[in-house]
Amino acid sequence: MNNIFLVCVRGLVVFSALLIAACAGYSGSNLKPGVSTLPEVVASMGEPAMVWKNPDGSLQLAYPRGPAGTQTFMAYVGPDGKLQRIEGVLDMAHFARIQAGMSKEEVLRVLGPPGPLWTQTYSRSNTLAWSWLFCDSSSLENFFDVMFDATTGVVRSTEQRPNYQGRLGIQPTCGQ
Repeated sequence: MNNIFLVCVRGLVVFSALLIAACAGYSGSNLKPGVSTLPEVVASMGEPAMVWKNPDGSLQLAYPRGPAGTQTFMAYVGPDGKLQRIEGVLDMAHFARIQAGMSKEEVLRVLGPPGPLWTQTYSRSNTLAWSWLFCDSSSLENFFDVMFDATTGVVRSTEQRPNYQGRLGIQPTCGQ
């Protein structure tokens, strides 16, 4: 009886430790700017969805947490290979940076890739729509949409709308 109890307790401790380690790596909160290296970023956060190399040799790495996640993190690594900072980018400050006339590449550099389920082309209006699921300041799930001219790939407009895909068509709260 005592052996079974000890095995269960040990299993619970190991599971808890793994869960804590996974959560720490989710946002990169276990990494230290100016100290952590690119291999440590990748070991902690996984392979990035997108990588951009800047002329100075620095890198920007996109980490969307989905497929139905409400967060995307950008990790910035200096030319020396050290982490500079990690930013959560699905917020109103980053959305405000998206303006009519921007290219798809410019939008990707600010917000990272859109949710794969939320990319639509509307041929009649020659519109490409990209959407990101995010948590608003009231902890409700919303979508941020960017409408592009499908031919030129230039932003036409943006909008924010509630996610009514919750149970019974009710807008879900974040973490639900």
